[in-house]
Amino acid sequence: MYAVIKTGGKQYRVSAGEKIKVEQIPADVGTEIHLCEVFMVGEGHTVQIGTPLIRGASVTAKVVSQGRHPKIKIFKMRRRKHYQKHQGHRQNFTELEISGITA
Repeated sequence: MYAVIKTGGKQYRVSAGEKIKVEQIPADVGTEIHLCEVFMVGEGHTVQIGTPLIRGASVTAKVVSQGRHPKIKIFKMRRRKHYQKHQGHRQNFTELEISGITA
């Protein structure tokens, strides 16, 4: 069984037992959270699509860790203008382990 969920402004296709990294969620490590924005649930050849969400459907996930992605280096330059700018960015993430899907 799989589901398409929305969290952090992005959509993810998840199934039970899978680990995914999503935008940071304010939750402690080890807690269980419920993701209620489910767009689609499928199992084999049967697919249930919401308009836009499926009523009563939710995905249960356990928070595995909180962390930060590797640094992305940003370099801006204008040739012949003596302008250079160095910047870096590390995005926070929450790693979730999907434990169950209810439709």
